[in-house]
Amino acid sequence: MDKRLEKIENYIRQYHMIEKGDRIVIGVSGGADSVCLLMALCSLQEKLGFQVLVCHVNHELRGEEAAQDEAYVEMLCHKMQVPFFAFHENVELIAKKRKESLEEAGRYVRRQAFEQLCKEQGGTKIATAHHSNDNAETMLLNMARGTGLRGLCGIRPVYGKWIRPLLKLSREEIEQWLKDCDIRYCVDETNQEDEYTRNRIRHHVIPTLEEQVNTRTVEHFVKLSEQAEEIYEYLEKQTDQAWNICAKQTDGLQSRKEIFLKAEEMKHLDPVIKKLLIQRSVSEVAGAQKDIESRHILAVLQLFERQTGRQIDLPYSVTAKRMYEGVLLAKGDKKVTSVHQKEKRKEESNFVLQLQIPGETQIPGTNLKICCTISGENEKNSAKEIPQKSYTKCFDYDIIKSSLCVRYRRPGDYFTIDGEGKKKKLKSYFIDEKIPQEERDRQLLIAEESHIVWIPGRRMSSYYQVGDQTKKILKIKIMEE
Repeated sequence: MDKRLEKIENYIRQYHMIEKGDRIVIGVSGGADSVCLLMALCSLQEKLGFQVLVCHVNHELRGEEAAQDEAYVEMLCHKMQVPFFAFHENVELIAKKRKESLEEAGRYVRRQAFEQLCKEQGGTKIATAHHSNDNAETMLLNMARGTGLRGLCGIRPVYGKWIRPLLKLSREEIEQWLKDCDIRYCVDETNQEDEYTRNRIRHHVIPTLEEQVNTRTVEHFVKLSEQAEEIYEYLEKQTDQAWNICAKQTDGLQSRKEIFLKAEEMKHLDPVIKKLLIQRSVSEVAGAQKDIESRHILAVLQLFERQTGRQIDLPYSVTAKRMYEGVLLAKGDKKVTSVHQKEKRKEESNFVLQLQIPGETQIPGTNLKICCTISGENEKNSAKEIPQKSYTKCFDYDIIKSSLCVRYRRPGDYFTIDGEGKKKKLKSYFIDEKIPQEERDRQLLIAEESHIVWIPGRRMSSYYQVGDQTKKILKIKIMEE
């Protein structure tokens, strides 16, 4: 076996890239790298027990040259008895629509084509022809633009169903191998130009480093990327653990994802894990990772030290807001959200439902029902044993002068906090208990006019407590159906 093919096989096995029975979509442009990848995987498919399909994307940028490349790849696939599929995309038009460079738009259409073919043909993996020089270029590009540890990892050998079997080979090894096997390939003249940033790194930066610093520059970059990958994987596991402890994920307004980061739990995290957790959380809410920079992560981190109510704007319409117990990350149009919240509060302020005593009261739009029963003074002892935060409470029914209702908060609400009749505004109680604004609006209340009889799950008014003079006991129980 050729030593270069052996190197590829060992690399595939090292990262468990391919399993028996896989159907692998290979992106083949016709250039040296992708032709080498096709040749290598065709040589290994019987031994490792997988199938290959070829996907060629014509970007419609080079006219007749592009047509010739497509014809060559189709001929090569016919010769190797490999299924061939071609996609035609107007990359220039797509770049304008997406407001991207041709390079970025090209990557986008290739990815879309590979994913589509994978779906249509039952593909299980997607193989691309990135090699060690590509990896070094990516690392330099990331460092020049500003990157963290993730950027030092360069191109990952395996990322989901995407695999890069050639990452151990250099460009020189690939071209020499094709020459030894007398296999020709297409040359894209645009790759020789310096219009693209990556080409300038390829033609000027790396050759300078190899000639004037160290001839093994690319090899050393590859080793650094492997070390960074190992460290990053360890930190990812630590971040997973931190996520389970510090992050709470919910669906907010209009089913938008929201993530709440708990301040007290975040205090105990190592600074590195803290930043990684924030980065992951912002990315989750945003639905994207690009453009989320270290300055955004730092801004969220500083928000934990600010007063309640402070808010910052992040990319992709994500906002971070300081709450009593942490920071809430949410996404959405602020104006739409604000209107939605006002309408919702208006509906809640108008919601009043009289309790059936005795009997059951179903709360519309929920799976909750309130069960009310009346008993004699023989229940006094058991009434006093009910825990403070229980969803079952007993009250002195003789004291209640008018009907009880279930509703949300209103201006002027109050309750009695001790046996001497001292009163406290509900608003002040919420502030003192550091209950977030959103929870205050959703808190159901049992009330007698403006006097709050019970804040379910929190506390009851002392005025209605069962005492020595109580003759009739009202037992209220909130249940889920």
